[in-house]
Formats: sequence, structure tokens, C-alpha cells
Amino acid sequence: MTVAPLERPSRLRPGDRVAVVAASGPVPEDRLRAGLDVLRGWGLDPVVMPHVLDVHPELPYLAGTDEDRARDLTRAWCDPSVAAVICARGGYGAQRMADLLDWTAIRAAGPKVFVGYSDVTALHEAFAVRMGLATLHGPMAGVLTFLKDPVTRESLRATLFEPESVRVLGLEGARPMVPGRARGVTLGGCLALLAADLATPHGRPSSRGGLLLLEDIGEEPYRLDRILTQLLRANWLEGVHGVALGSWEECGPYPEVRATLADRLGGLGVPVVEQLGFGHGPTTLTIPLGVPATLDAEAGTLTLDEPALR
Repeated sequence: MTVAPLERPSRLRPGDRVAVVAASGPVPEDRLRAGLDVLRGWGLDPVVMPHVLDVHPELPYLAGTDEDRARDLTRAWCDPSVAAVICARGGYGAQRMADLLDWTAIRAAGPKVFVGYSDVTALHEAFAVRMGLATLHGPMAGVLTFLKDPVTRESLRATLFEPESVRVLGLEGARPMVPGRARGVTLGGCLALLAADLATPHGRPSSRGGLLLLEDIGEEPYRLDRILTQLLRANWLEGVHGVALGSWEECGPYPEVRATLADRLGGLGVPVVEQLGFGHGPTTLTIPLGVPATLDAEAGTLTLDEPALR
């Protein structure tokens, strides 16, 4: 099975209503309020779903119960007045509620913009497998990077409203780990979540034909080695066309992280670019998943064949 292009949802326009959901961990209320102000400043009409500020009574790392988080996301998606669903933050918990979503109703409601990263990787994969929908690996409404970094905010704003203006992606510091150029369809996200999705209802059998985006946070080099080795042993990386690496915050000294990534990915025989500029770093570019693109390792760029949104 080869990674195929997915259906792109429509771009946003001023006045559009967007729903904010908590799919994973608890959301600090002050950050959420600040994020909503940014969205309003773009001319959007954000609505906060009922359980966004919940905290699970016994498992405080979850934003309320799995059932309530799934209900919020399903209701937001099935509301015909909502043009996009934006996650409030990552953390942990998206996998726990992915199977509780009403996928029949979600498919019937049709394509919408979906934005998030980190733990939300599990939902990016679910929307790809269950709905055939291209999604946006981008900043969330209640995270500090979105609130503090102008480049991060502008990347998301331009992608949402003027997607044809952000066809070439990559920060200035991006450079080749393995030189070359490759074409394929974008997929990926948080490395640990991709590995955790193996053999689940939303886990794709491989990344064959894809341009794989990888990043993570808080995983020491030996853990990154273990996760990548699992993907290699499962043949999940067999047939991948290229790899783009993002940030590796709190994963240890970057030379050690880089050595681990080069050791595990260098033998694939495909172009690998590092520090492209997505993930948990100080700047988070918005990158569409499910869109054909060209990866140029020497140039440090990912060029989309078509805009992220229609």
C-alpha cells in the first residue's frame, strides 16, 4: 500500500466559525483566552467546546473523560456552521478517544480544516485512514509557541487564508543530513505517536511512497533509537521516499540526537533534511499532511505541489 494524496478541505475566510477542542491534556485557561484573541484578530469566530477546560477527576493528565473529549470533537465536526476544528494543546490522550469518535457522522459531515500537532498525530492518522482527509500539522490555540512567536502565527494564518502563498516550507537553518531530492505525499508528526499507532485501527501499514515528517519532545537519544528501531523492524519505513526532521526539544544535546537519527535513518537510501522548522521548537511551521510535495535536502525545503487547502 502506497501513501496516496488525500482530500484537501476548503480554505478559511473572515467571519468563519472555528471550534476549539481539547483532544488530549488539560488546557491552561489563560493561554486559551489569549489564543482565542489571536483567532478573533484574524476575523474568525472561535467557539470553545463544552469540555475544553475539563480535567479528569482521577487522571489529571487528561482534559476530562475520553467520552467527553470525543463527544466535543464529533459535535464540532458535525456542526454545519463550523469550518475548522483547532486543537487547544497536545499532551496525552488523543489515542484513548480516537476510537470513540463517531466516524460515520464525521464522514457524512464532510471535509473541514483540522489543526494540531504533538499528541494530535494520532488524530491526523485517524482522519487520513478513516476519512481520507488532508490535515494541518500546525500550532494549537493554547500553546506558548502560538502565542509568542510571530513566524509561527503567520505560518498558520497564511496557510488557513492564503494557502497558495506558503508552497515552499522550511526555516533558514534547514540542511541536508542525507543529500538528494524526492517526491511523495506528506505524512507523519510526532515519532513516538507514529510508533504507538502500529497495529491499531488507524495505523497505516507503512510509509511507502511518502515524505515522512518526524519530530518529538522529551525522548532521550536511546529512546529515539528504540522507537526508530521498532519502525525499522516492523518494515514501516520500507519504501519511504524521503524524511524531513523537525525539532527535538528536551531530547538531549543535539549532536547526540543527530547521531542517533543519522544512524537509524541514514541507511534508508533516501534524502533526509534536518531542522526543517516544525514540531515543539521555538518556531512551528504549519505543514499539510496528505499533500504531494518535493523534498530538496540541499535547499532545505519542502515544496508543495498544490496549496494545502482548496
